[in-house]
Amino acid sequence: MYTPNVRLRLAATSLRTSGFGQCEICISAWRMEPHDKERPLPENGPLPPKTQASCCSSLKMFLVALSFAYFAKALSGSYLKSTITQLERRFDIPSYLIGVIDGSFEIGNLLVIAFVSYFGAKLHRPKIIAIGCLLMALGTFLIAMPHFIIGRYKFETSIPSSANSTISLSPCPVSSPDVLPTGESPVPSAGPGCERESSLSMWIYVFLGNVLRGIGETPVQPLGISYIDDHARPDNAAFYIGCVQTVSIIGPIFGYLLGSLCAKIYVDIGFVDMESISITPSDARWVGAWWLGYLIAGAITLISAIPFWFLPKALSVPGSHRQSGCPPQQSRFITDSIHGEHKYVPEEPANFPEMAKEFLPSLKNLLGNPVYFLYLCVTIIQFNSLIGMVTYKPKYIEEHYGQSASKANFLMGAINIPAVALGMFLGGVVMKKFKLSIMGAAKFAFGTSLLGYFLSLFFFAMGCENSKVAGITVSYKGADVLAHQEASQVTDCNKNCLCSGKDWDPVCGENGITYISPCLAGCRVSTGSGKNTVFDQCQCLSAAGWGPGNLTATVGHCRHRGGCDRVFPYFLALSVISSFVISLGGTPGYMLLIRCIKPELKSLALGFHTLTTRTLAGIPAPIYFGAIIDTTCLKWGRKRCGGKGACRIYDTTAYRIVYLGLTLGLRTASFFLCALGFVLLRRHVRREEKSSLANGGTEIESLTKEENSSLNCDQFVRNSDCDPDRETRL
Repeated sequence: MYTPNVRLRLAATSLRTSGFGQCEICISAWRMEPHDKERPLPENGPLPPKTQASCCSSLKMFLVALSFAYFAKALSGSYLKSTITQLERRFDIPSYLIGVIDGSFEIGNLLVIAFVSYFGAKLHRPKIIAIGCLLMALGTFLIAMPHFIIGRYKFETSIPSSANSTISLSPCPVSSPDVLPTGESPVPSAGPGCERESSLSMWIYVFLGNVLRGIGETPVQPLGISYIDDHARPDNAAFYIGCVQTVSIIGPIFGYLLGSLCAKIYVDIGFVDMESISITPSDARWVGAWWLGYLIAGAITLISAIPFWFLPKALSVPGSHRQSGCPPQQSRFITDSIHGEHKYVPEEPANFPEMAKEFLPSLKNLLGNPVYFLYLCVTIIQFNSLIGMVTYKPKYIEEHYGQSASKANFLMGAINIPAVALGMFLGGVVMKKFKLSIMGAAKFAFGTSLLGYFLSLFFFAMGCENSKVAGITVSYKGADVLAHQEASQVTDCNKNCLCSGKDWDPVCGENGITYISPCLAGCRVSTGSGKNTVFDQCQCLSAAGWGPGNLTATVGHCRHRGGCDRVFPYFLALSVISSFVISLGGTPGYMLLIRCIKPELKSLALGFHTLTTRTLAGIPAPIYFGAIIDTTCLKWGRKRCGGKGACRIYDTTAYRIVYLGLTLGLRTASFFLCALGFVLLRRHVRREEKSSLANGGTEIESLTKEENSSLNCDQFVRNSDCDPDRETRL
């Protein structure tokens, strides 16, 4: 580490020996300015008070605006993940299509990221960010639009909706011309609503809205971070960027909490009589007010665009008025050297063809680095595991542990996300406190990932048994059995009832077994309406060994899963601990990426890493995770206009195996590549150490010659009527 005096001499010497002939002019112009010891230094050098105040206030305003934009985009993104089960049920689509919708954000981002990153930096960056926020807001509003054109939500039910109903109705008619024999389902009549829905699936609007969100999000990060880095002091830039990233972690917390709130509210709140609704938030047919959260998130994103319209294209470049006679390369070099920052400043090619000509050799050089290439492969595999796991974790909590969507989202926002944020923060603290080298960072990241992997294996032991559903998971006599065929739903107790095997209108018998519908439960009489409907004389309850005097059933799915309720708190505790441990290695792992490549390839390496992880992980992972989860469905719902709808009940054991098995299987594969990566990284570090030792003597001799040859320039600096305190501070 050089002292400030030596840094100044080396800066002057390097400028003169590199062909810059105006060394004396630059330093004299810089030195001869009157000095006020009471005036603090601005971001990159002394400025007049008015310019200094304007520069600092504009930078702080930009920092606040960018933080709010990060918060808005993180909130809307996490809210989308909190609504996946709501969207499945509302649009009657399988999980893999939800994966397509989730990955559409990355598709929109990739469409324009190259153009925005290159051309956006040459235009008015704050206004480009403002346009991006407007597009994000427009996309978020577009996602909510189907709610206002699709009509009211209609779910399968045979329960009377009239609150004043006192007439006993028979859910098991002995004859009905409108119902086909058991095992077959009537063909629904195609009404006006069906014609409108069949012309264009409503989920397409959600897909297009999320693509638009991805396009709008593109300029926020690259242009925002580069704007801060260009106008902030080097030792403050890292702190400012850290503040922005911290705010972006807060966004998902509020996103999941907003999802929890909206999931409690019925989708058509204000337009229907809630007394007539027979389902509860824990029912597989319940759809919350998913659209309401998108309107709130869109409004917040729209507000975040406003401040950027009032920010300048560029703040006053500190020191430019003092070094007007110096080329910009000299001024930048002197400023960086004064602050002790030795940054790589690339020489920009003269035109686009020259840039394109240099791109392929640079990319070849980057991918030829075996450490970087293996790091890229490892992160792609681990990102597939992470994205798939996070996308469907609320759904896993709902389906496996029988929790409502509202509670699952609340737990994600209030417990899991804060644990991840704390882990990332402490990982950075550990790296700074212990000054981890590149090898130390790799070991720390691998160790935390491996420990989190072993902790996650205990999730396999925290399973729940399948809920008892007659004709699907248990026989009508109560014996355990898994059945996918509708024929298994017909037995002696309901064979005289003309029931449809495709409906899902569950009732809970007093024997603790759920029946697919009152008809298939053999119920003869029903009284009441809405949630208060009671079914009597249910013949299939006696088939399960229940006494002849207790043949009643109530609306909804049975929730008697005592063992599952006992294991759920342990699942939450282990989930928080494993998430915290894994996130500890996030910051050291990212620093490993930065340190294992040449400075001139850093920007390309980071950009290519983002491109590949989004293309090969962000887009496909939710799709194939959803497709595999769909294979565990035991009972599919039916669309109003015919066709397969959303899944109503899953085989929980199979769900646990495929969800956890796929998540941990991908991480297992990544560890084999990590072992090879350690070998290559160790060779890379040893090679760099040998190169440094070999060049050490040559560099010292070169510096000595440069200091001797800079005698005239150095003498000029010492005679510039300045005190040592000023030199040290500079």
